[in-house]
Amino acid sequence: MIVTETDIEGLKIIDIEPHRDNRGFFARAFCKEEFAKNNLESEIIQCNLSHNIQKGTLRGMHYQIPPHEEIKMVRCTKGTIFDVAVDLRENSPTYLKWRGFEIRADNYSMLYIPRGCAHGYQTLEDDTTVFYMVTEPFHPESERGIRWNDPTITIKWPLPVSFISDKDNNYSDFIP
Repeated sequence: MIVTETDIEGLKIIDIEPHRDNRGFFARAFCKEEFAKNNLESEIIQCNLSHNIQKGTLRGMHYQIPPHEEIKMVRCTKGTIFDVAVDLRENSPTYLKWRGFEIRADNYSMLYIPRGCAHGYQTLEDDTTVFYMVTEPFHPESERGIRWNDPTITIKWPLPVSFISDKDNNYSDFIP
């Protein structure tokens, strides 16, 4: 596994190392020992699957507050997404900064999103599926979100939004 740092502390891109032969390839998609060597948390509590019918669908920006903050590990298993993390950690040098990454089923990359970051994504193709692992179960009382087009954060989404849930569309702007 290849772990690449980003300019937001704790936000990492994890790529596979394929072993190829005439059948195709084999690679580890997750390895507790590799995560430990890279100081990444590996206690997976829940796995989620999200299927999106329409290109331009936006899901997010979600996070959980203490004591149920979670780490998310996100992989696109079909199609392509623009995956976004926003640093909401007040003591972070990248507080309120965001980063977006194109995650495709055919590049097998995974985004490791640390605690204290909001997360969301937009589908770049019809019929897209996203698989993500989290380190905390869902706790409705700790669930929060920020508006996908918050004017303070100014995420540059690659497509017009074709579909968004009422809940995601009605989150308020982030107020520190």
